[in-house]
Amino acid sequence: MAKLKEDVLKQIIKQLNNIDYGNLSITVHNGEIVQLDVTKKQRFDRASVERVLTKVAR
Repeated sequence: MAKLKEDVLKQIIKQLNNIDYGNLSITVHNGEIVQLDVTKKQRFDRASVERVLTKVAR
């Protein structure tokens, strides 16, 4: 098992701190982290969505 590099660990922590809803995918190749993929999701409360849809429908 390879030692996790400090800069990679910092990036993982940074990305996790910036996600309220979503996914962080870590790609490993030959025992080394080679890629981070971040998917962020935006959540809306029902009242906000209804207000926007009402304006669009006009």
